[in-house]
Amino acid sequence: MAAKMNARTASLGDSVFDEKSNKRKNTGTVSPANSDIFVVKPGGDKRNLTHSEQQRRSPVAKRGIGRTILHGIRSLWATRQTEKDIGKNKELYVKTTLRELIIYLVFIAILCIITFGMTSSKTYYFTTVLRTIFTERKIIDIGDQPAFDDIANYDDFWNVMSDKVLNGLFDTKWYNGENITNDQLGYVLFENKIIGLPRLRQLRMKNNSCVVHKKFRSLIDECYAPYSSRKEDQGRFGPENRSLLLSEEPWNYKTSSELQGSSRSGLISRYSGGGYVQELTRNFETAQAQIANLKENLWLDRSSRVVFLDFTLYNANINLFCQVKLTVEFPASGGAVSSKSFASVKLIRYVSTMDYFVLACEILFIIFTIYYTVEEGLEITRFKIHYFKTIWNVLDVLILLISYICIAFNIYRQVKVSEILDELLDNENTFADFEFLSYWQLQFNNVIAFTVFLAWIKIFKYVSFNKTMTQLSTTLSRCAKDVLGFSVMFMIVFLAYAQLGYLLFGSMVEDYKTFSASIFTLFRIILGDFDFDAILNAHRILGPIFFLTYVFFVFFVLLNMFLAIINDTYSEVKNDMSTQKSEFELGEYLKKSYGKMLGRLHLKRDRVIDIQNALKAADTNKDGVIDFDEWRRELKSRGFTDAEIENVFTRYDTDGDRTLRNIEQTHFQKDLSTQENDLDKDIKNLNDESDNAVKLNANGQKKIDNLNHITFDEFKILIRRMDRMEYSVGNIVSRIDDVLTKLEAMEKGKVKRREVLTRILNSMTEDNHLSKEAKHERLEKMIREELIENSSDRQSPGAPSSVYRSSTSLRHEDEFSRIPSGMKFNQ
Repeated sequence: MAAKMNARTASLGDSVFDEKSNKRKNTGTVSPANSDIFVVKPGGDKRNLTHSEQQRRSPVAKRGIGRTILHGIRSLWATRQTEKDIGKNKELYVKTTLRELIIYLVFIAILCIITFGMTSSKTYYFTTVLRTIFTERKIIDIGDQPAFDDIANYDDFWNVMSDKVLNGLFDTKWYNGENITNDQLGYVLFENKIIGLPRLRQLRMKNNSCVVHKKFRSLIDECYAPYSSRKEDQGRFGPENRSLLLSEEPWNYKTSSELQGSSRSGLISRYSGGGYVQELTRNFETAQAQIANLKENLWLDRSSRVVFLDFTLYNANINLFCQVKLTVEFPASGGAVSSKSFASVKLIRYVSTMDYFVLACEILFIIFTIYYTVEEGLEITRFKIHYFKTIWNVLDVLILLISYICIAFNIYRQVKVSEILDELLDNENTFADFEFLSYWQLQFNNVIAFTVFLAWIKIFKYVSFNKTMTQLSTTLSRCAKDVLGFSVMFMIVFLAYAQLGYLLFGSMVEDYKTFSASIFTLFRIILGDFDFDAILNAHRILGPIFFLTYVFFVFFVLLNMFLAIINDTYSEVKNDMSTQKSEFELGEYLKKSYGKMLGRLHLKRDRVIDIQNALKAADTNKDGVIDFDEWRRELKSRGFTDAEIENVFTRYDTDGDRTLRNIEQTHFQKDLSTQENDLDKDIKNLNDESDNAVKLNANGQKKIDNLNHITFDEFKILIRRMDRMEYSVGNIVSRIDDVLTKLEAMEKGKVKRREVLTRILNSMTEDNHLSKEAKHERLEKMIREELIENSSDRQSPGAPSSVYRSSTSLRHEDEFSRIPSGMKFNQ
């Protein structure tokens, strides 16, 4: 509706009811309706002004504009941490929280677009088909030949290299037997271009690099240790007749710096970047001859420890590179162990339309990174070292650091790939070393994936205003100490079983071949993934004992204790949260916002109706023309300001004669009717949305009421129990009151007895002229009078007075009898 109102230049809403606060030219009065006043100059010219020329030129106005601009810039980084006393203003707190959440969701959306723009399902299929061609496919012809994954000795290695690998690298014929053209040479599966030349690289160990036991030295002359860079053979080797060799290059050692290589890990050991190198040509027959020459002259022997075959493919259809690394290790124990690595990466980033869209998102990502850097800088400036005591703040800094690393690598990769491709275009008959870029591109993918993970977790920071959203963090924080203490006990038992499994089955079962593998195997048993037959075959007695005791102690006992700790803590958190109230309820805030919006619409509608009624009643002399005095008098009675009155009148007084004639009044009424209809529609839409929300809430409340409902019989039982409890409590209170009353009376009696005895003794001391008999009679008389008076005062209600009096008299007489005789008849 707002767009419609702005589109109508003649609409009253543009002048009277706009939400901007402006000043009138002459008076400077602010419109109560916050309207954009249409100021009229004294000469009658009409200009739509918001400030006078004098106000715009004044230094105070300039400083005010400057402060407004600075405040607007500062508000871009307004957060719950940077704003002072935000907790006192609930509405500001809600708006700031929602603004932070919305901005952060936009940031996450951009980050996800960048991340998913770097990869797709095409990468998986690209890697899978290459892995199948080079390492998994078997050729069944004259005999069953092993695949690369099945290499077990030297013969298998040469058979696979000369057949499956070369046939996969060099397609020479179509499926119908036709030879491919020269333009189609150098492709794998007719789609993947070989970049540069494939390269074989071998690493060897020196003879006598290990020590033979003295009892076997007469039988064993040679000893080749497991691979170690310190004992690596770097000398020239091969047949004495060098004419048998096609090239001297694969028989001479090259250092890592000469090859510009780096160390690499296999399944058994980690190997250096140097070695003996053979680069295969682009021609199938020539490459086959190179492989055959190496085989005939024993390029591999007992000193060989590993052979690498490296090459890079590029598929222009999907714009992906694949760095292929086939590794065959020859351990000191004999045999061969094969492994492979296919790193499919997107090194050329910007080719298609989608790629350039991702580029735009990357630019936005940089802007957001700078934005959040400023935000965190402001928070650090305010809180200093205390800023890092909150885990969410540490997470913010971590995400920013990772983001800057990713931005730097993205720029470096773009420059480096361009340099390598330029060098290859100048000389295609060299090895294309994309290993470094491929490795760091994979690390970049891993880091950016970890960043997305942390970014999603960070959402909890912005939704923590709701108590339901804090259940996870509160539960983990409360049980952290208990879980940490329990983890120590758990790891003691777990690592003990891991060592036991490694020592018992490490030589026979693959899952326990190393200590680390044994640890992961035991974790898999907890999740229900285990191979019981393997440990049973390894040892018929110890295998079942190991498995059953581990399952009992770790799975049934320790794991359930761990779950019990978390469950108990979660129950406590749920009970505590049931009595707490959220910092603010989003539904309540939306309801208030709805009420305010509806109130504004009703206010605008009432103002429009007032103007409509004023337009009908302003023509008091019934001449069909409304002059300004009539108009002003009518609107003044309806509460409008002079600024609004003149603004509205001037807008529709098109001829400037200070009167509204029939045509002008008709145009005025038409605009008012249009705006009233628009306001009615908006109010109706808001009411419909409110009704739907109320229905949903009513349904939800009905379900809750059904869950909390009890029967009438249960209610009556509870009422009876409450009545009995009230009766019992009443009896107890009455008895306590009686006891307190008696205790108070006894205390008063003691005080009064002390006073009586003191008075009697004083009287006996003062009457020195009386004889002893007279003093004795007088003393007895005074005691009896006091006893009679005291008995009448202390008689308890409900008890017979004679009984109470007799018991009291006896007690007082007994007290009197205990008075020393010298005090009774003193002097």
